[in-house]
Amino acid sequence: MKRLATTVLIGLMALAGPALARQDDMDVNRLNSSLNQLASDPTLGTYAQAEQALAHAAIDRLEQASRSERPHALYLAERRVDLAKAAAQLQDAREKLDQLDREHAQILLEASRREAEAARMELERQRMQYQMAQEEAARLQQQGMEASQAAEQARAEAERAKKLAAAQSRVARAARREAEAAAQAARAMRSQMQGDESPTPAADKPAPKKSSSKGTKGH
Repeated sequence: MKRLATTVLIGLMALAGPALARQDDMDVNRLNSSLNQLASDPTLGTYAQAEQALAHAAIDRLEQASRSERPHALYLAERRVDLAKAAAQLQDAREKLDQLDREHAQILLEASRREAEAARMELERQRMQYQMAQEEAARLQQQGMEASQAAEQARAEAERAKKLAAAQSRVARAARREAEAAAQAARAMRSQMQGDESPTPAADKPAPKKSSSKGTKGH
């Protein structure tokens, strides 16, 4: 009876051996396929190279492990493959985050440059306005000075004209006085000339005195 049981057990083990071997080959193939898929990924395959190498080594140890070591080796190989995938995804996420940070920094830099350029243009505009205001103030000041000079010149000319008019008035008065004096002299002379030309009446002339004969003879 014992011999029969032993024979059945050996037969079962013989039948289970190929099945277990096939299961082991399936685990190795599954893990290799998963790791190869990671390595061939255009984005993730370039990351976690060290973790991928450790996963390959764990799969190799699984393939070489004895039956008693198989469960532990399978566990380690699966964890190594999972770790390689997670490490690759983490590095990809970090790379994308760094890229976003760089893009954000570039956007901030460009915004800062635009703001600086806008501030520079505004400063230039204000400087031009200030310069134009200064030029306008200088022009108005010059016009004010010219107007003041013109007013001063006009006052001086008016003063000269006033003095000239006063002098002309004095000359005119003197000329009138001279003319009046000349007219009076002319009238006086004309009156005198008219008086000298009029004849004297005979009755008015005194009779000539006769010399006394008696007295002459007596002498």
